[in-house]
Amino acid sequence: MRQNEWGILAMATATVLKFMQKTAEDEALRQQLEKLLGVGDGNISSEADLDPAETEALKGERAPVVAEFAAMNGYNFSVNELVTVVDAFQRHQAGELSDAAFATLLGVPLAVSGSEQDLAGISKVKKWFLKTYMGY
Repeated sequence: MRQNEWGILAMATATVLKFMQKTAEDEALRQQLEKLLGVGDGNISSEADLDPAETEALKGERAPVVAEFAAMNGYNFSVNELVTVVDAFQRHQAGELSDAAFATLLGVPLAVSGSEQDLAGISKVKKWFLKTYMGY
């Protein structure tokens, strides 16, 4: 993957993650999401808070509605980006992905090799991701 593609993927993924995190902070958003999903409590902020029913709804027929709802609230991402992030959470939680593979799949590599230049914004996304989702 070229550097520009990494940057685009990481920024799109960051938008999904920021939307998911906002569900822990904003009760009104969480309640609206709960109604849209029809399952769970609407808090999808971390893999611990994302229950199996919410995971299936977010990866299934509710995904387009959730992406549209997120866009109406200032979080623009595609259905595929949402599904990719939710699937990564599910696989990491099940132990199918290591921390490094989880981070890489979400477009936020844990380490940037010396031959690659850090793209503008990637450092911030990486730092935020590691703190919020990996506990580093």
